[in-house]
Amino acid sequence: MSRAPRVTEFADALLRRVGFLENPYFDSLSAGSMSLEKFRATQEQFYFAVRFYARPIAALVSRISDPAQRLDLLHNIVEEHGNFREEQFHQNTFRKFLASIQGRGPDLAGVSMCAAVHAFNSTLIGACTSDDIEVGVCCLGIVERAFSDVSALIGHVVVQRRWVAAENLVHYALHVELDVRHAEDFFAIVEPGWDDLPTRAKIQRGLELGAYAFDQLYRALLLQVE
Repeated sequence: MSRAPRVTEFADALLRRVGFLENPYFDSLSAGSMSLEKFRATQEQFYFAVRFYARPIAALVSRISDPAQRLDLLHNIVEEHGNFREEQFHQNTFRKFLASIQGRGPDLAGVSMCAAVHAFNSTLIGACTSDDIEVGVCCLGIVERAFSDVSALIGHVVVQRRWVAAENLVHYALHVELDVRHAEDFFAIVEPGWDDLPTRAKIQRGLELGAYAFDQLYRALLLQVE
């Protein structure tokens, strides 16, 4: 049973309304018109988002006064850090994914972060440090919810197109189920406020911001990255 049924329902409806998985990046990838070279370049840039992601969560933890509400987010941060195993840090499992498609570790290869990822990271950290807590929580929560679907789609495509053998698929295979739980961890923090109209407005604003920022990231990666 969901711990945040109303927030989750709104988030799922919003992602359908935005048409998140129908944006040009995923259309191109699913249709087979995106080359491996293009996919590899965009994923090298996405690495910078993966590496940054734990920082907005940590910012939220520092702002939440109730220790019980901090626990799930702390667990999320620990999982981002591979449950204290360095080889399982999410940035390191993503490096392994890049290697499986003959990509580079961008930070190690001197590749610069593009403006699309910089804007996405700045949006998340801004929401989590300066906006209402409900906005930051829901901004990250819907990113997690959407990334579960992204992981399933990308995992399917790279195996189907034989870019990666199924048994060698890393990072994305983990996040199909993990990020559904992570999203619920975020949404459960704000679910009790749904019946308060001003609080609900903040929840919805955060969900809309996260959906917009994540959708725009993939649209911009398709255009900016060669």
